[in-house]
Amino acid sequence: MPREFMYRGCTLKELQSMSMDDFIKLLPSRRRRSLLRVPSEERRKLMMKLRKAKKALDTGTEKIVRTHCRDSIILPEMVGVTIFVHNGKDFVPVEITPQKIGHLLGEYAITNKRVAHGSPGIGASRSSMYVPLR
Repeated sequence: MPREFMYRGCTLKELQSMSMDDFIKLLPSRRRRSLLRVPSEERRKLMMKLRKAKKALDTGTEKIVRTHCRDSIILPEMVGVTIFVHNGKDFVPVEITPQKIGHLLGEYAITNKRVAHGSPGIGASRSSMYVPLR
């Protein structure tokens, strides 16, 4: 039997049913202070879109939620929704699971790629212009 998800001693159902103030007390200090501030307009819009997407998900249709708000904290009410987070170039789908609660959205949309350098050859540097071609 798989283990039930727990976040600081609370199950997912308990987290979803508790008030926002009680949930904030469970978070680490940096996240707690961030949520106690007045939310920005961008975060408010994201939460409104998420609530609409959650209702649409209950009716059977999937609604796409796109955001640039990478510093938003993942809350229990977001679980089950796929959010497309901007990484600077395009939107990366992030499936919200219970294990991601308390983390930031930007942690799951990596902003850089692995650098794969090609092999040096003709035109690779100024000195390679003078290498004989034989």
